[in-house]
Amino acid sequence: MSKVAKRDLDDIRFAQEQVRNFATIQKDSLHDVEVETMPGVVLGHKNIPVNSVGCYVPGGKYPMIASAHMSVVTAKVAGVKRIVATAPPQNGAPHPAIVAAMHFGGADEILVLGGIQAVASMALGTQSVAPVDMLVGPGNMYVAEAKRQLYGRVGIDLFAGPTETLIIADDTVDAELCAIDLLGQAEHGPTSPSILLTTSETLARATIAEVERQLTVLPTAEIARESWDNYGAVILCADEAEMLAEADKLAFEHVQVMTRDPEYFLENMTNYGAMFLGPRTNVSYGDKVIGTNHTLPTKRAGRYTGGLWVGKFIKTHTYQRILTDEASALVGEYCSRLCMLEGFAGHAEQANARVRRYGKRNVEPYTAVEPQG
Repeated sequence: MSKVAKRDLDDIRFAQEQVRNFATIQKDSLHDVEVETMPGVVLGHKNIPVNSVGCYVPGGKYPMIASAHMSVVTAKVAGVKRIVATAPPQNGAPHPAIVAAMHFGGADEILVLGGIQAVASMALGTQSVAPVDMLVGPGNMYVAEAKRQLYGRVGIDLFAGPTETLIIADDTVDAELCAIDLLGQAEHGPTSPSILLTTSETLARATIAEVERQLTVLPTAEIARESWDNYGAVILCADEAEMLAEADKLAFEHVQVMTRDPEYFLENMTNYGAMFLGPRTNVSYGDKVIGTNHTLPTKRAGRYTGGLWVGKFIKTHTYQRILTDEASALVGEYCSRLCMLEGFAGHAEQANARVRRYGKRNVEPYTAVEPQG
């Protein structure tokens, strides 16, 4: 910790406090349930944390300190018993701020290892690292492919591609803010798309010009320029409804809404990773400090999944209990007939045995079924 400035340590602690607070609120929304669905039949589920998790923190192009907050802290809040965290070395040594963030977040084991070697070591195990049950965290295309190939042997959070940013704006916001929010994410990498949807042609043209101006002064302009030239776009729409339709079709990772009525998009949009409402907030807040998780779906995966959150580390397991002879016999009669409808005689006999034992009827074992076809 002596290699990290006190202010940097304080900033890390502040960011982790926000992530921890929101993850705790999310966990509190998850409840075990148990209910008597009919007389004598009790069904329930338990929420059980994954036993061990491997958290990958990218550190090749940029030291992604915030990714330690998002994975390690969230897993800790979920109740994961063993958390392994890893990040690539920087200049041949552990990155001090990343290690500090992992330690503050609650990592049990910290590795200085990057790329596919890191995720493979955590998933498969080595002489010095026991294998984990789940892998989480963003990474480059090689890390993403390694996670894809390991999925099934271990669980994963999601398949993360290049960062995506969508700005939805009308004439209530200016071109400077739109351009800043587009380029602020384009700097992630040369394949990160940044798109503006707007109902204002004036804003559209002004934003294009402002992007060009900002690219002359932005320190990361080389990367952002390539991203903007190849993957940037400005789409002019007739009205809010068309912007909504286009936004849902794109299903981008980050959606920044700066319109007269941003709540319209919150209430009606269905496909996205995370939404940022109004000009006072922005994607960078979500990426680094505000408390929501920044590991989010890309490549239109927002159509079927949300991002990393405390619930991703928790498995929901069901159970059942039958309290009375009458309930077992009643369910057994239905079950037996339904099993025979499918031709499963052994399944049916499991039900028949309970009907014979607990019910009043004498059910013959292995009732014959007519051949199908």
